[in-house]
Amino acid sequence: MISLIIVIPTAIIYGTPSLLTKQLDIQVHTIDLSNMLKANMCLYLGISWVCILGIWKTTFWKKATELNILFMLTLGIGRVLSMIVDGIPTDGYIFGVIAEIMIGFLSIYQLKKYNSKSNSL
Repeated sequence: MISLIIVIPTAIIYGTPSLLTKQLDIQVHTIDLSNMLKANMCLYLGISWVCILGIWKTTFWKKATELNILFMLTLGIGRVLSMIVDGIPTDGYIFGVIAEIMIGFLSIYQLKKYNSKSNSL
């Protein structure tokens, strides 16, 4: 649920040029950039849908948690790589990398906790 609180608004911001400019000071001046951002928005919303299924139906919980680990940690690693190669971004993206890595590791913890409970049954 924590991921959804972050991922859904981020998806909407990425897919809405006026919000992107207001929230992150990013100007969308080409159709290609707009296309890339809308694709990212739909990726984020698709991942959110899997997380919603994981909350709603317990049979999807493990898959949703594994996807959340992959999604959050790869985003976090990508941001850290960008910080090393490109420099330090704005505060919003610094918060993003911290949140993504923390949520990724929290999801690993939850998955291990769930797996240890199911193995002991």
